[in-house]
Amino acid sequence: MRRRSGLNFGRQKKKINIPFVKEVLTWATEIILMISIAVVFVYFIGMRTGVVGSSMADTLKSGDEVLINRFVYLLKDPKPNDIVVFLPNGNEKSHYYVKRVIAVPGDTVKIENGSVLVNGKPFAEKIDAMSIEDAGLASEEITLDKDEYFVLGDNRNNSEDSRYANIGNIKKEYIVGKAWFRITSWNDFGFL
Repeated sequence: MRRRSGLNFGRQKKKINIPFVKEVLTWATEIILMISIAVVFVYFIGMRTGVVGSSMADTLKSGDEVLINRFVYLLKDPKPNDIVVFLPNGNEKSHYYVKRVIAVPGDTVKIENGSVLVNGKPFAEKIDAMSIEDAGLASEEITLDKDEYFVLGDNRNNSEDSRYANIGNIKKEYIVGKAWFRITSWNDFGFL
């Protein structure tokens, strides 16, 4: 008997291997989840920048690499003694500046006899800061607006910061994030 070509309704359908499909979908979901977590991690707390100049010595030195937490200031505002990374006047063509927050919105700042006064009281420093030789704009009392921060470099006599008109008070929208971890070398590796 000869076999006819054409339609054969007696053929069996191939069965789908359900356990194999579940395994593939599980792996694909896990891979997508891990990639998403990595992207979020790098974007929010893994961005890095280099320190330019000696304005943050002894805390940070020129050439140090720091990681920036861009997420933290979505939840809360910068506070005094935070080390922030910002673009001066929002200039995206400029390099990132790294400075310490001294005063927050609503505060008054004045530099008198080499000392920083915030709201009329000496600023509670987290570092051993030297006496300031040039008070700049802060020789007169400065009152910060609702979205402004006053920042200084830790090396107060060698820092371009809020005391000078080309930097001035920093608007919150120009703050990129908080410097939180130094990754330069094993000797200086760690949290700030």
